[in-house]
Amino acid sequence: MENNALLTDFSRCLVEKENDAKLTPDEFRRLQFTELSLIKEFDRVCRANGIRYTIFCGTLLGAVRHKGYIPWDDDADIGMLREDYEKFKKVAGQMDQSVCFFQDHETDPEYLWGYGKLRKPGTTHIRTGQEHIKCQDGIYVDVFPLDDIPMNVPGQLWQNFICFVNRKILWANVGKVSDKGIKKLWWKFLSLTSKDTVYKRMKRYESRSNNDSPNMVRCLLFPSFGTLYVKNPINKRYGMEKSWFLNVRDYEFEGCSFLGMEDADAFLKHMYNDYMTLPPPEKRVPKVSFKLIKF
Repeated sequence: MENNALLTDFSRCLVEKENDAKLTPDEFRRLQFTELSLIKEFDRVCRANGIRYTIFCGTLLGAVRHKGYIPWDDDADIGMLREDYEKFKKVAGQMDQSVCFFQDHETDPEYLWGYGKLRKPGTTHIRTGQEHIKCQDGIYVDVFPLDDIPMNVPGQLWQNFICFVNRKILWANVGKVSDKGIKKLWWKFLSLTSKDTVYKRMKRYESRSNNDSPNMVRCLLFPSFGTLYVKNPINKRYGMEKSWFLNVRDYEFEGCSFLGMEDADAFLKHMYNDYMTLPPPEKRVPKVSFKLIKF
């Protein structure tokens, strides 16, 4: 296999690995470029329909610090306010389905998570411990919908607890198979609540979200981004400023132009604090575990 094909021929699968086997530098770069093709197609449809989005989390950090991927980052993220997310869902079929398709619990009944994904058809990406999950798989980019949170801290704490419990109910469909002992029994008990019940509960919060309200926002069925790497003050811990997602501009990313937060500095400090300083070498590693990957 010529290394050149790894970085130029995306019409077929050229890499197959199992059980977190290490990718060569060219294979790793191919994975990043495959994800890049999904963002490009997503961006094309969003711009054609006047839909706002932002590259998000490590992808936005990569744009600011590296003008592309963080060299060791093996995934990509997009964030959208709820109104914009719902607008995109209505036109997702305009994406070239040979390049990518949109997946969530409405388009794929076996899908378990509270946010969407762009998937590359003809590829495989099965997460470790999730081999039994029957949803469509493939190389992906996460698309996070951001919903309003309560204005006061007690309300935010209560909502965070509700979100935590419902997120664990979804995860129970994984844990009841992949875990052992008491934890396995606990997950089996939680899995008695159907995922459809979880999504109906979350609709109450989703329906209250709009771009004009002053509320902060979060992805309901994902850990609060303000708690992942930095312990923010409690009144900032469970939500992000809505203005970060309302005001966007173009950023260079791997020679492309994608939308990102105008005030990227505020968001990146919220999520990573000293974001321009590289982590120590031992932490510069991929973070997505896989059972099987083909691309």
